[in-house]
Amino acid sequence: MKHVLTIAGSDSGGGAGIQADLKTMAAHRVFGMSAIVAVTAQNTLTVSAVHDLPPEMVRTQIDAVFSDIRVDAVKIGMLSSQVLIETVAECLRRWRPVFTVLDPVMVSKSGCALLKQDAVAALRKELLPLANLLTPNIPEAEVLTGKKITDRVGMQKAAAALIEAGCGAVLVKGGHASEHADDLLFDGQQEFWLEGERIPGRNTHGTGCTLSSAIAANIANGCTLHEACLRAKEYVRRAITAGLEIGGGCGPLHHFVDWY
Repeated sequence: MKHVLTIAGSDSGGGAGIQADLKTMAAHRVFGMSAIVAVTAQNTLTVSAVHDLPPEMVRTQIDAVFSDIRVDAVKIGMLSSQVLIETVAECLRRWRPVFTVLDPVMVSKSGCALLKQDAVAALRKELLPLANLLTPNIPEAEVLTGKKITDRVGMQKAAAALIEAGCGAVLVKGGHASEHADDLLFDGQQEFWLEGERIPGRNTHGTGCTLSSAIAANIANGCTLHEACLRAKEYVRRAITAGLEIGGGCGPLHHFVDWY
Protein backbone atom coordinates (compact mmCIF):
# COMPACT_ATOMS: atom_id res chain seq x y z
CA MET A 1 0.00 0.00 0.00
CA LYS A 2 1.20 3.50 -0.86
CA HIS A 3 1.34 6.33 1.68
CA VAL A 4 0.18 9.92 1.13
CA LEU A 5 0.58 12.85 3.53
CA THR A 6 -1.85 15.77 3.59
CA ILE A 7 -0.77 19.06 5.13
CA ALA A 8 -3.89 21.18 5.52
CA GLY A 9 -6.57 22.56 7.83
CA SER A 10 -9.30 20.66 9.62
CA ASP A 11 -12.98 21.12 8.69
CA SER A 12 -15.34 20.47 11.59
CA GLY A 13 -18.18 19.89 9.12
CA GLY A 14 -16.26 17.05 7.46
CA GLY A 15 -16.72 18.21 3.87
CA ALA A 16 -13.38 19.79 3.04
CA GLY A 17 -9.82 20.06 4.35
CA ILE A 18 -8.10 17.20 6.13
CA GLN A 19 -11.36 15.28 6.45
CA ALA A 20 -12.03 15.34 2.70
CA ASP A 21 -8.39 14.51 1.98
CA LEU A 22 -8.34 11.40 4.14
CA LYS A 23 -11.68 10.17 2.80
CA THR A 24 -10.39 10.62 -0.74
CA MET A 25 -7.18 8.77 0.04
CA ALA A 26 -9.08 5.88 1.59
CA ALA A 27 -11.33 5.73 -1.47
CA HIS A 28 -8.17 5.42 -3.61
CA ARG A 29 -6.76 2.65 -1.42
CA VAL A 30 -3.74 4.55 -0.13
CA PHE A 31 -2.75 5.03 3.50
CA GLY A 32 -3.51 8.63 4.43
CA MET A 33 -1.49 10.60 6.97
CA SER A 34 -2.00 14.16 8.14
CA ALA A 35 -0.27 17.23 9.51
CA ILE A 36 -2.93 19.68 10.68
CA VAL A 37 -1.96 23.34 10.29
CA ALA A 38 -5.22 24.96 11.41
CA VAL A 39 -8.51 24.09 13.06
CA THR A 40 -11.61 25.64 11.51
CA ALA A 41 -15.14 25.86 12.85
CA GLN A 42 -17.27 25.47 9.74
CA ASN A 43 -20.26 23.76 8.25
CA THR A 44 -21.97 23.77 4.86
CA LEU A 45 -23.03 27.40 5.33
CA THR A 46 -20.01 29.29 6.61
CA VAL A 47 -16.59 29.34 8.30
CA SER A 48 -17.12 30.88 11.74
CA ALA A 49 -13.58 30.66 13.09
CA VAL A 50 -10.02 29.71 12.11
CA HIS A 51 -7.30 28.88 14.61
CA ASP A 52 -3.77 28.38 13.29
CA LEU A 53 -1.63 25.85 15.10
CA PRO A 54 1.80 26.98 16.35
CA PRO A 55 4.48 26.58 13.64
CA GLU A 56 6.55 24.30 15.86
CA MET A 57 3.60 21.90 16.22
CA VAL A 58 3.17 21.84 12.44
CA ARG A 59 6.87 21.16 11.98
CA THR A 60 6.83 18.40 14.59
CA GLN A 61 3.88 16.63 12.92
CA ILE A 62 5.59 16.65 9.53
CA ASP A 63 8.89 15.47 10.96
CA ALA A 64 7.14 12.69 12.89
CA VAL A 65 5.67 11.28 9.67
CA PHE A 66 8.75 11.56 7.47
CA SER A 67 11.15 10.23 10.12
CA ASP A 68 9.27 6.93 10.39
CA ILE A 69 7.02 6.32 7.37
CA ARG A 70 7.75 6.27 3.65
CA VAL A 71 5.86 9.12 1.96
CA ASP A 72 4.95 8.43 -1.67
CA ALA A 73 3.24 11.78 -2.27
CA VAL A 74 2.33 14.97 -0.40
CA LYS A 75 -0.77 17.11 -0.80
CA ILE A 76 -0.72 20.65 0.61
CA GLY A 77 -3.95 22.53 1.17
CA MET A 78 -4.92 25.51 3.31
CA LEU A 79 -1.99 27.47 4.76
CA SER A 80 -3.40 30.72 6.05
CA SER A 81 -0.30 32.68 7.10
CA GLN A 82 3.21 33.54 6.00
CA VAL A 83 4.80 31.81 8.99
CA LEU A 84 2.96 28.54 8.31
CA ILE A 85 3.93 28.69 4.63
CA GLU A 86 7.57 29.23 5.56
CA THR A 87 7.43 26.41 8.12
CA VAL A 88 6.01 23.89 5.65
CA ALA A 89 8.45 24.99 2.95
CA GLU A 90 11.39 24.48 5.30
CA CYS A 91 10.19 20.96 6.09
CA LEU A 92 9.76 20.09 2.41
CA ARG A 93 13.26 21.31 1.61
CA ARG A 94 14.66 19.06 4.34
CA TRP A 95 12.65 15.92 3.57
CA ARG A 96 12.47 16.29 -0.24
CA PRO A 97 9.25 14.35 -0.93
CA VAL A 98 8.95 12.40 -4.18
CA PHE A 99 5.92 14.36 -5.43
CA THR A 100 4.08 17.35 -4.02
CA VAL A 101 0.64 18.62 -5.06
CA LEU A 102 -0.07 22.19 -3.93
CA ASP A 103 -3.69 23.34 -3.79
CA PRO A 104 -3.43 27.11 -3.08
CA VAL A 105 -6.61 27.43 -1.02
CA MET A 106 -7.58 31.09 -0.61
CA VAL A 107 -11.36 31.28 -0.11
CA SER A 108 -13.86 28.75 1.25
CA LYS A 109 -16.86 27.61 -0.77
CA SER A 110 -19.00 29.87 1.42
CA GLY A 111 -16.85 32.89 0.52
CA CYS A 112 -14.71 33.20 3.65
CA ALA A 113 -11.07 34.21 3.20
CA LEU A 114 -8.68 31.44 4.27
CA LEU A 115 -5.38 33.01 3.19
CA LYS A 116 -4.15 36.28 4.67
CA GLN A 117 -3.31 38.92 2.06
CA ASP A 118 0.34 39.21 3.10
CA ALA A 119 0.80 35.44 2.69
CA VAL A 120 0.33 35.41 -1.10
CA ALA A 121 3.90 36.59 -1.77
CA ALA A 122 5.25 33.93 0.60
CA LEU A 123 3.22 31.26 -1.18
CA ARG A 124 4.70 32.29 -4.51
CA LYS A 125 8.26 32.54 -3.21
CA GLU A 126 8.45 29.62 -0.80
CA LEU A 127 6.06 26.91 -2.01
CA LEU A 128 5.55 27.28 -5.76
CA PRO A 129 9.16 26.20 -6.54
CA LEU A 130 8.66 23.09 -4.38
CA ALA A 131 5.42 21.99 -6.06
CA ASN A 132 5.48 19.28 -8.71
CA LEU A 133 1.88 20.24 -9.46
CA LEU A 134 -0.06 23.40 -8.62
CA THR A 135 -3.88 23.19 -8.77
CA PRO A 136 -5.40 26.70 -8.66
CA ASN A 137 -8.93 27.53 -9.70
CA ILE A 138 -9.41 30.61 -11.86
CA PRO A 139 -9.71 33.16 -8.99
CA GLU A 140 -6.61 31.69 -7.31
CA ALA A 141 -4.66 31.74 -10.57
CA GLU A 142 -5.65 35.39 -11.01
CA VAL A 143 -4.30 36.26 -7.55
CA LEU A 144 -1.06 34.36 -8.10
CA THR A 145 -0.39 35.85 -11.52
CA GLY A 146 -2.04 39.25 -11.26
CA LYS A 147 -3.78 38.53 -14.57
CA LYS A 148 -7.51 38.53 -15.26
CA ILE A 149 -8.75 35.26 -16.76
CA THR A 150 -11.88 35.34 -18.90
CA ASP A 151 -11.33 32.56 -21.45
CA ARG A 152 -9.10 29.66 -22.50
CA VAL A 153 -6.36 31.99 -23.73
CA GLY A 154 -6.28 33.60 -20.29
CA MET A 155 -5.95 30.18 -18.67
CA GLN A 156 -3.05 29.36 -21.00
CA LYS A 157 -1.26 32.62 -20.17
CA ALA A 158 -1.77 32.09 -16.45
CA ALA A 159 -0.45 28.54 -16.65
CA ALA A 160 2.67 29.72 -18.47
CA ALA A 161 3.24 32.45 -15.87
CA LEU A 162 2.95 29.96 -13.02
CA ILE A 163 5.46 27.63 -14.66
CA GLU A 164 7.82 30.60 -14.92
CA ALA A 165 7.25 31.18 -11.19
CA GLY A 166 8.82 27.80 -10.52
CA CYS A 167 6.25 25.02 -10.19
CA GLY A 168 6.79 21.82 -12.15
CA ALA A 169 3.32 21.68 -13.70
CA VAL A 170 0.01 23.45 -13.25
CA LEU A 171 -3.62 22.40 -13.48
CA VAL A 172 -5.76 25.51 -13.93
CA LYS A 173 -9.28 24.47 -12.96
CA GLY A 174 -11.97 25.99 -15.13
CA GLY A 175 -14.95 25.34 -12.89
CA HIS A 176 -15.43 29.08 -12.27
CA ALA A 177 -15.69 29.78 -16.01
CA SER A 178 -19.23 30.58 -17.09
CA GLU A 179 -19.35 28.55 -20.29
CA HIS A 180 -17.42 25.38 -19.47
CA ALA A 181 -15.81 23.30 -16.73
CA ASP A 182 -12.65 22.43 -18.65
CA ASP A 183 -9.28 22.29 -16.89
CA LEU A 184 -5.87 23.02 -18.40
CA LEU A 185 -2.87 20.86 -17.53
CA PHE A 186 0.48 22.38 -18.56
CA ASP A 187 3.95 21.08 -17.71
CA GLY A 188 5.97 23.74 -19.47
CA GLN A 189 6.13 21.81 -22.72
CA GLN A 190 2.81 20.10 -23.38
CA GLU A 191 -0.70 21.24 -22.59
CA PHE A 192 -3.74 19.05 -22.19
CA TRP A 193 -7.35 20.17 -21.96
CA LEU A 194 -9.38 18.04 -19.57
CA GLU A 195 -12.93 18.65 -20.66
CA GLY A 196 -15.79 18.38 -18.21
CA GLU A 197 -19.48 19.06 -17.95
CA ARG A 198 -20.93 21.54 -15.48
CA ILE A 199 -22.91 19.54 -12.92
CA PRO A 200 -25.98 21.25 -11.45
CA GLY A 201 -26.53 21.08 -7.70
CA ARG A 202 -25.19 22.35 -4.39
CA ASN A 203 -22.91 19.45 -3.40
CA THR A 204 -19.61 21.15 -4.19
CA HIS A 205 -18.08 21.68 -0.75
CA GLY A 206 -14.53 20.32 -0.78
CA THR A 207 -14.15 19.78 -4.52
CA GLY A 208 -10.69 21.35 -4.69
CA CYS A 209 -9.42 19.40 -1.68
CA THR A 210 -10.84 16.20 -3.11
CA LEU A 211 -9.36 16.72 -6.57
CA SER A 212 -5.85 17.49 -5.34
CA SER A 213 -5.90 14.56 -2.91
CA ALA A 214 -7.12 12.22 -5.64
CA ILE A 215 -4.29 13.37 -7.90
CA ALA A 216 -1.73 12.78 -5.14
CA ALA A 217 -3.16 9.31 -4.48
CA ASN A 218 -3.11 8.46 -8.18
CA ILE A 219 0.50 9.61 -8.48
CA ALA A 220 1.43 7.49 -5.46
CA ASN A 221 -0.29 4.53 -7.12
CA GLY A 222 1.92 4.88 -10.20
CA CYS A 223 -0.14 6.95 -12.65
CA THR A 224 1.44 9.44 -14.99
CA LEU A 225 0.58 13.06 -14.25
CA HIS A 226 -1.86 13.26 -17.16
CA GLU A 227 -3.56 10.00 -16.17
CA ALA A 228 -3.64 11.02 -12.50
CA CYS A 229 -5.44 14.26 -13.33
CA LEU A 230 -7.90 12.59 -15.71
CA ARG A 231 -8.81 9.91 -13.17
CA ALA A 232 -9.12 12.47 -10.37
CA LYS A 233 -11.42 14.70 -12.42
CA GLU A 234 -13.67 11.76 -13.26
CA TYR A 235 -13.73 10.68 -9.60
CA VAL A 236 -14.79 14.18 -8.52
CA ARG A 237 -17.52 14.17 -11.17
CA ARG A 238 -18.94 10.94 -9.78
CA ALA A 239 -18.65 12.17 -6.19
CA ILE A 240 -20.46 15.42 -6.96
CA THR A 241 -23.21 13.64 -8.89
CA ALA A 242 -23.83 11.34 -5.91
CA GLY A 243 -23.43 14.18 -3.40
CA LEU A 244 -24.82 13.70 0.10
CA GLU A 245 -27.78 15.77 1.26
CA ILE A 246 -26.20 17.06 4.44
CA GLY A 247 -26.63 20.57 5.86
CA GLY A 248 -28.39 23.62 4.50
CA GLY A 249 -25.65 25.09 2.32
CA CYS A 250 -23.04 23.72 -0.08
CA GLY A 251 -23.22 20.03 0.74
CA PRO A 252 -20.33 17.54 0.67
CA LEU A 253 -19.31 15.14 -2.06
CA HIS A 254 -19.88 11.41 -1.68
CA HIS A 255 -16.25 10.34 -1.36
CA PHE A 256 -17.11 6.65 -1.25
CA VAL A 257 -19.41 6.70 -4.26
CA ASP A 258 -17.60 3.71 -5.77
CA TRP A 259 -18.09 1.68 -2.59
CA TYR A 260 -21.74 2.28 -1.62
